[in-house]
Amino acid sequence: MVETAFITAVIESFWKLLIILDPFLGLAMFVSITKGMNAKARMKQATVATGVALGLLLLFLVIGTYIFDLLGVHLSSLKIAGGILLLILGIQAVLGIAFAKKSKNKSAAAVIIGTPMLCGPGAITTTIILANSHGKLPVFIAIIGAIIVTFIMLYFADRICNAAGDRGVEIVSRVLGLVLAAVAVEMVINGIRETININSIIEMIKNFK
Repeated sequence: MVETAFITAVIESFWKLLIILDPFLGLAMFVSITKGMNAKARMKQATVATGVALGLLLLFLVIGTYIFDLLGVHLSSLKIAGGILLLILGIQAVLGIAFAKKSKNKSAAAVIIGTPMLCGPGAITTTIILANSHGKLPVFIAIIGAIIVTFIMLYFADRICNAAGDRGVEIVSRVLGLVLAAVAVEMVINGIRETININSIIEMIKNFK
């Protein structure tokens, strides 16, 4: 039973993080900055982008809760704020709005893909919330898995774009944006429930009657 709950937590955390990272958003930009590069150079740029995202996610996985405790921010407030932010990101993805301007500096562009395109405030907030719900170990495994998938997608970005076409990548990205928006709404609803403590209100109404 414990093992099943652990695996479920890993899988749930993995798909949520992968949707929020949404490597499809970075494919076109990555193809642009690695155009004409050999396999070794392309791997270096993919490593920079995913390395930045991985470093930030692990940092906030370890100390994120302590930071918000220090600031006196409750988890319910974090869920509402994070949900609203994710909802905005989801709407932007569905509408096809660009997240960052292209940089002429290829190393800087790779960092931009790492953050905020892959690992922005939404991904950081989600990591903290998932860690609070499932514990740090399942989320750690999920982060590693999501980053590995993202790295592979970036490394083979040109092949993916050629196979799916620009239209295909755009469609997948927008569908993921819609799923992200749904996850965001659920997060906001849970945050509101925890804030106003609906169960206590229901109990008070019953007692009043």
